[in-house]
Formats: sequence, structure tokens, C-alpha cells
Amino acid sequence: MGMKRVRITAATALLAAGLLAGPSFGQAGMVPEPSPTPEGLKPGTGAPFPKGSYKDLDRLPDWGGIWFRTFAPATAGAKPAPPPKPKLKGKYKADYEAWQAAMLKNNGLVKKTTSNCAPPGLPGIMQLPQYPYEFLFTPGRVTINQEAWMQTRTIWTDGRQHPEDPDPGYFGHATGHWEGDTLVVDTIAIKDSLELAPGMHHSPKMRITERIHLKAGDPNTLLNEMTIDDPDALEEPFKAVVPYTRDRNGKLLEFQCSENDRNPVDAEGNTIVTDTPS
Repeated sequence: MGMKRVRITAATALLAAGLLAGPSFGQAGMVPEPSPTPEGLKPGTGAPFPKGSYKDLDRLPDWGGIWFRTFAPATAGAKPAPPPKPKLKGKYKADYEAWQAAMLKNNGLVKKTTSNCAPPGLPGIMQLPQYPYEFLFTPGRVTINQEAWMQTRTIWTDGRQHPEDPDPGYFGHATGHWEGDTLVVDTIAIKDSLELAPGMHHSPKMRITERIHLKAGDPNTLLNEMTIDDPDALEEPFKAVVPYTRDRNGKLLEFQCSENDRNPVDAEGNTIVTDTPS
């Protein structure tokens, strides 16, 4: 009788390696060490312990449904004014001017340093047209779901502080508190590889403050008053007001970009811009 052949997949091999390795080797299925209590929280309090706090949510404003980013209507007969841009300085201004020159030289084509399916992160996540937002209130946090790229942003409202040395991320580390019906958000640790605006970059010191609230007299309009501060990259803090309109019974759709992420990359992992379909 011949020997039966068994196909070993990469996943099976990794699982077998984990099961056969000793305790000092990271085994598959091992429970990690518990995370420490965040700075500013007492053990047993905050978002990780929601029971008994749900009743407090009734005091928060009604942001139910989904929200679409809108634009202020242009004055009748007037040409729409271009939106204001952050005022860069130093190296960041020079890099932006070089990016503009390259774009003009190449008929609008510019080199990308990230995948076509990488989300914009902050501040772009809060300014996307067409794709809606959903705000979820739970004890100790506000969660923002964004349809594009199925992004999820967490704003901690349980009193915790920013970590002393946070890992930079697409959405940074955000803490918030309520001032009446206004959610005040402070975000740091946003990856400096992300763009502040098309072609504009920022330093690791960038900080974003948001005041999010319903428009007075209009419960179906939500306003996000954003202030972006970066002492290394900006001449002055940049301020913008982003409006959203409500679809009470709408829902977010699935957005799976990677199923169509077919642009090639070079040997260094940079996305190759091409005029021909891939």
C-alpha cells in the first residue's frame, strides 16, 4: 500500500510549530499578559467596566442614524471659493512646493508612498464626502465608524490620559470629554507619513482639537470645528468647520478595497502609478 500524501499549508505548519515549541516560544492560542490600567483611571473603572453606566448615556445628545459630509452652498451667481489650506513653513513648505511642481510636470500624476487601499487616517477621515459616518455612544468611549475603508476611530471619554509615549497610528490616540452637548476631542500621535492635505505632510507634533455638536436650531446638522496645531510644520493653527447632514434610517455599507487593490509595487514597496489598466 502506498503512503498517503498530506498537503501541509503555511497555516498548518505555523500551528504545528507553535504546538511543538516550548513555553518560552510564542504558542498559538496563548493568552497574552493583561494590559495595565491606563493612566488617569483607577483600577476597575472606565470603559473596560461599563456595567451600571449605560443609564448615563441618556443624558448625551441624539446623534442617531448616519451622517454625510456636506458643503456650504455657494452664493447665487458667485464662483465657489477654493477651501483654505494650512500655511506650511520650513521643510514642509519646501516639500509641498516640490510635490506641486512634480504634479504639474507629470499631468497630475504623483508618486504614492502607501498602498492605494490604505485609508487616509486623520484629519482626512473626518472630511470624506460621499461615504457616511456613524457615532456610537457607549460607557467611557465614543466610536466613530466610517464607511470608506471600514475605518473605526475610538475616542476615550472615561477620563484616561494620553500615554507618555504612544505608538503613532492612522487615528492617533484620542481622549474626549463632554461640555454640555459638545464633544471636545484631543488627538495626538498621528503617523507623520499621512497627509495633512494632498501633498502636505506634518510633523510628529501635530495635535488636533475637535468640538463636535449639533447645529443650533437644526438637529439634523452636525458640526465638527477642527483646529490643527503643529509648531514644526505650520505657521499658525489651521481651523476648519466640517458640516454633516443626517440620514436617520440609513446604514453603512461594506467597503472592501483590497479586493480591487491591483496596482503593482516596485522593489521597495512603493506603489507604481500607471496610465494603463492593471
